[in-house]
Amino acid sequence: MAWPVLGEADDTALRRLRAQYHPEEAALIGPHFTLVFGVAAEREGPLRAALQGVTQRPFWFMIERIVRSDFYLYAQPSDGAAELTELHEALGSGPDREPFEPHITLGRFRDAAEAEQVARIVGRQNLPMTGRIEELALLRRTGGTLETLASIRLGA
Repeated sequence: MAWPVLGEADDTALRRLRAQYHPEEAALIGPHFTLVFGVAAEREGPLRAALQGVTQRPFWFMIERIVRSDFYLYAQPSDGAAELTELHEALGSGPDREPFEPHITLGRFRDAAEAEQVARIVGRQNLPMTGRIEELALLRRTGGTLETLASIRLGA
C-alpha cells in the first residue's frame, strides 16, 4: 500500500466518497494506492524483503480524472503514475500479473450508469487533487481487519 498525504479538503472529499460509495472498505481502510493485490501467505517473506529494499524517494502525484470501470469508480493519477508503477514492479508482483494502473478506489456500484454519473459529478467538484507519497506499508487482511506487517518511509 502507498499512503497518500493529502491536503485536508482533498482527504476529506476522498474519505466521504469512499464512505458513501464503498462503505465496507472505507470502514476498514482510508484512501490508498494498492501496489500489490492479494498475494499468498508464502510470498510474505519475499514481499517484506522487497519492501525493505525500496529506494524510491518521496514524490508528488496529481489526480486529474475520475474513471469508471464496470461497476467501480477510481481516482487515477497523472503525475506520479510512473513512480507508483515503478514501486509496483519493484515489489515483484509476479509473471502472471494483470496490467497495473495506479488508482484509489472510490466506490462500487450496482449500476454502471450510476457510476458514470457520479464520476462526472465528482470530477467537476473535486479535481484536481494533489498529494505526496512518503510511506509504504505491507498489510495483511484477515476477515474484517487489517494488520500492518511492515512499513517504510520513502527516502529514509
